[in-house]
Amino acid sequence: MHFMIGSKQTTKMVEQNKAIEVYVAQDADPRMKDDIVRLCETAGVPVKWIDTMKSLGETCGIEVGAAMAAVIPEIK
Repeated sequence: MHFMIGSKQTTKMVEQNKAIEVYVAQDADPRMKDDIVRLCETAGVPVKWIDTMKSLGETCGIEVGAAMAAVIPEIK
């Protein structure tokens, strides 16, 4: 599984129809959460909620917290 991490990258992946799923941290900025959830609903991309930005960062394999990440298919 590949991740595009951060709000700009995640937004771009959803807009380009490249995201299969989007992970959003519960403790991220409410405006950012609202924007990406609305965009995902419009694009038909499922949203998976993660408890904290720290655990989302760990899920993505980075040492810092992440507000959101898009799951994209492996490029072959």
